[in-house]
Amino acid sequence: MNDFTKQQDSVSSVLKVFGILQALGEDHEIGVTELSQRVMMSKSTVYRFLQTMKSLGYVRQEGENDKYALTLKLFDLGAKALQHVDLIRIADVQMRMLSKETKETIHLGTMEDDSIVYLHKIDSMYNLRMYSRVGRRNLGKVLLAWLDEAEVREILAPVVYERKTANTHMSADELLAELVTVREKGYSEDNEEQEEGLRCVGVPVYDRFGHVIAGLSISFPTIRFNEEELSHYVHLLHIAAANISEQLGFSQYPFL
Repeated sequence: MNDFTKQQDSVSSVLKVFGILQALGEDHEIGVTELSQRVMMSKSTVYRFLQTMKSLGYVRQEGENDKYALTLKLFDLGAKALQHVDLIRIADVQMRMLSKETKETIHLGTMEDDSIVYLHKIDSMYNLRMYSRVGRRNLGKVLLAWLDEAEVREILAPVVYERKTANTHMSADELLAELVTVREKGYSEDNEEQEEGLRCVGVPVYDRFGHVIAGLSISFPTIRFNEEELSHYVHLLHIAAANISEQLGFSQYPFL
């Protein structure tokens, strides 16, 4: 079987899976025979796909009547997507206020598949600005700080530690020690750890259950910063993050 044929088979399988999911979504429960007629596949093919989806948690079998139904796992996936849409819409207002106040680069990031993804960015108003783009994956201490140590170690396991500046972390243990401080203070700092002349301050954003779901940050070149401004930037970030969290349903932001 050549690569093209394999690719065609993969596409065909994906189409079949979504055809089955759509048919299941139209009925509370449905048997293999009726489902195979509706999606125009053989019973053996439909059964094979159903068993795979059942093992993944997307489909359940209803009692002993051999009928199948969707679980809430797809709903959970859709809810996460909607949450990101709401998060960006809500955060945009606060991020623009931060941008107007500081004139620096503002980022909103979240954890996705064990990586940090930038969801939204407001560029600096200065000509000299930090390069980044929405969707670029990076490591964010403010998001790692509220995870269990075992989960953090698992995320960091594939990381290759390369010294980029004198302040670069060179081990998971070194970073984990700093995460304790981040949780206590309620903010993280990147003090020229990835590139000399660049700093970043970030704070957590909470969902309605009190879970940290995003990080909000200000990034800037060191030539436009002095240590006296740090507490001011952190305070502005905490106010903005608290406002975002409140609109997401969490009213007890812990760092104000």
